[in-house]
Amino acid sequence: MLATHNYKQTWSKAVSSYIALTEFARSKFIQGGFPAGKIVVKPNYLQTDPGPGEGRGNYALFVGRLTPEKGISTLLEAWRQIGSALPLEIAGDGPLAPEVDKASREMECVTWLKWLPRAEILQRMKDASVLILPSTWYEGFPMIIAEAFAVGLPVIASNLGSMSTIVDHQRTGLHVEAGRASKLVEAVRWWGANPADAARMRVEARLEYETKYTADVNYAQLMNIYDSVLDPSTRKEINIPAEV
Repeated sequence: MLATHNYKQTWSKAVSSYIALTEFARSKFIQGGFPAGKIVVKPNYLQTDPGPGEGRGNYALFVGRLTPEKGISTLLEAWRQIGSALPLEIAGDGPLAPEVDKASREMECVTWLKWLPRAEILQRMKDASVLILPSTWYEGFPMIIAEAFAVGLPVIASNLGSMSTIVDHQRTGLHVEAGRASKLVEAVRWWGANPADAARMRVEARLEYETKYTADVNYAQLMNIYDSVLDPSTRKEINIPAEV
């Protein structure tokens, strides 16, 4: 089927515009042969604003499925070195739950919260110092990052795939090499040693949400995309590049 549509040039002739969630995803679509001039980036968004938090809990937070590709082994190995310098709370469940449970019983600095309702997750995020996202795969558009920015929570994320384009290094968080516990340790220790920068990033994270991930901003972006399809002369207004 793909060969047939490639032969008929369906992707370039029958479709007026494509929406990618991130710049990274856009680049991958272009590599796959989709027309660059028809791909616009419009991220996911939050329907309601949870409001900013103050980050006074003095702990790092991981939220997500407890699976290998989420970097759980990297996370736990890093905290075996970090210890009580910054306690870690882990919210989630999944196949690696026994490993996380074992680590939480062996290390006083690690707490496993198991699965929590979204309201409780957001409150934990408001109180946290930093969100840790050590995934070893590309991710699509992790909504947890948008939620973190909404509450003013910076993110330490793998410099991989979409995460590398959503998190702005040293502005809304930090990038670390995926799968390298030692690099995560370095980032967390830097975080603890630079409270002024951490405070600045909280402000920047909230600003990033207000600029990109509110319902109103997203609606305006979507309407502009629709307008660009109906009237191609408006394409420059929404910054749809003609080529890469």
